Amino acid sequence: MISPSGDLRVYVATRPVDFRKGIDGLALAVQETLGLDPFSGAAFVFRSKRADRIKVLIWDQTGIVLVHKRLEAAKFVWPRVQDGVMKMSPAQFAALFEGLDWRLVRPERARRPQLAG
Repeated sequence: MISPSGDLRVYVATRPVDFRKGIDGLALAVQETLGLDPFSGAAFVFRSKRADRIKVLIWDQTGIVLVHKRLEAAKFVWPRVQDGVMKMSPAQFAALFEGLDWRLVRPERARRPQLAG
């Protein structure tokens, strides 16, 4: 289980990747395809062509962690397939990882405090 904190940076590769790739292949994809540093502590999210699998690559300061999840009776809701990378909030990532529609997760607007008067 992944428990993202509020300061976790999450990057989603918008194009499907070859799911035979392991840690080294995905770390290379982070560098070459996304133009990012796989050792930055950010979470890098990859999708399969069938949209029912997700791989997450994270550097935890001692090594690279690879999490692979397959939904049994559903598909993940993914951003539109295009070239590049998309940034996602930790709350949106948590919804995505649970198989929920991450697009419905919106930050609550801060309200101005009312002065007692």
